[in-house]
Amino acid sequence: MNKKVIAALAMMSVFSTYASAAALRVAADAVPHSEILNHIKQTDKKLDLNVIELNGNLNANELLARGDVDANYFQHVPYLRDQEKALGETFSVVATVHIEPLGIYSHKVKSLKDLPDGAQVAVPNNVTNLSRALYLLQANGLLKLNSTRANTLVTSADITDNPHHLKIIEVEAPQLPRALDDAQLAIINGNYALQAGLVPSKDALALEQAKDNPYANVLVTTPKLAKDPRILELAKDLESKQTAEFINQHYRGSVIPVNQ
Repeated sequence: MNKKVIAALAMMSVFSTYASAAALRVAADAVPHSEILNHIKQTDKKLDLNVIELNGNLNANELLARGDVDANYFQHVPYLRDQEKALGETFSVVATVHIEPLGIYSHKVKSLKDLPDGAQVAVPNNVTNLSRALYLLQANGLLKLNSTRANTLVTSADITDNPHHLKIIEVEAPQLPRALDDAQLAIINGNYALQAGLVPSKDALALEQAKDNPYANVLVTTPKLAKDPRILELAKDLESKQTAEFINQHYRGSVIPVNQ
């Protein structure tokens, strides 16, 4: 074996040792993502995880692009693709974990049948979750769109029939639980509903279906780190049956594991 090969192998060994020893920095929403990661942190002692909880002022994809974190876990693929365009970056999806069903909630009515004409409906203001919200309203007979395909993005301009004269109000997604005090309905992402003390499987008037849902939450990293042993270990843990069991037991239908 020549000296160059020996030197290369030595460098690989050093990198492997460093990679396994260094803490893996993962940015994640508090609920349920950080909770799931902290569960893995307790059960996989080989993996040194540094879970960085996000707040409203942090863009986890910008953090990843700058190298401030090694991975993030908070988003679905349609949102990620929009972020790639906005940031001029390319990221890698390394695990597909769970679905947080978007739900319709209300403090004003107990059933969608009681919804008055002209009701205000607060929806997420980002492109992908606005589209999800409109499809959920269509699935429950409250309006009609010019598309029935959930992976085709739509906006309010694509509403073709609005028999209840609903007033669609776009709100920053984290603020949607607060909108319940004013609007007749609010369509809230599962993680923000859980953070607000809502139980989607119990409190929602209607929920997205998990079957054929394109909005599963994923673990994301950079192409450079996609084969990092620590990333691969975390991806394996997130897609394991043990993690699926934890999600089912802990969230009881409010978060649905993809890998069951």
